[in-house]
Amino acid sequence: MARTLLIASAATALVAFATPAWASSTIPLKSAHQGSTAAAFQQECEDEKFVDKPRAHDGWHFVLPGSKKTAGDFERLSLTFSNGSATVTVAVPDDSDAYPDFLSATGNGQVKHAYVFTPAGWTLVGGTATISGEDDEFNLSHTCPGTVPSGSPSPSPSASASPSTSTSPSTSTSPSTSTSESVSPSGSSSTTPGTGGGGGGQDGDLPLTGVAVTTVALFGLALIGGGVALTVLRRRRDRITFTS
Repeated sequence: MARTLLIASAATALVAFATPAWASSTIPLKSAHQGSTAAAFQQECEDEKFVDKPRAHDGWHFVLPGSKKTAGDFERLSLTFSNGSATVTVAVPDDSDAYPDFLSATGNGQVKHAYVFTPAGWTLVGGTATISGEDDEFNLSHTCPGTVPSGSPSPSPSASASPSTSTSPSTSTSPSTSTSESVSPSGSSSTTPGTGGGGGGQDGDLPLTGVAVTTVALFGLALIGGGVALTVLRRRRDRITFTS
């Protein structure tokens, strides 16, 4: 009896020492798959896991190849993407973010697959995976690209062209009619020099009527003198008496 117990204990110890104690480890994404886009990678949209993928999202399928028997299973993935202007880190699994993702087990219960859906057009920059054992790397297996939505709101700024109709202030040319008022006073003074004819100089400032003043004066004196003479002759005539 004692011998039997001793043999059983020895066998258990040998099994314990023969079975390695696996610990979790972190491995990188295969370098050849870094910098990939869903549209340029191997595509398999027939994958049943992509059935519920949103149309405007890319589907990504990662796999733990298990090149080593000590690889174990996927526990968690940390993936880095570029959206064109910044980098975004997505954890798998993580129900708190905006990116659908999940781990998937095979028929024998091994968790060798991981899926994530990101907005279409993103670039896979890199990533790491925490596994329950030890391995060298994990792979991007295949993708299913989505459709990048077109940006239609851009034409809306063209509506701002309507303020160009503000050219209405050009109708303010009406003040130019005020010049007609300034013309009328100047017209009375400026038109008179125009009738003075040539010669220029300061003489042009004097108005000319066409008859010399001295001529008028002499003509008046002549009329006065003639009137006086007629009066004298008439008085002499009245004084003459005729006798028979």
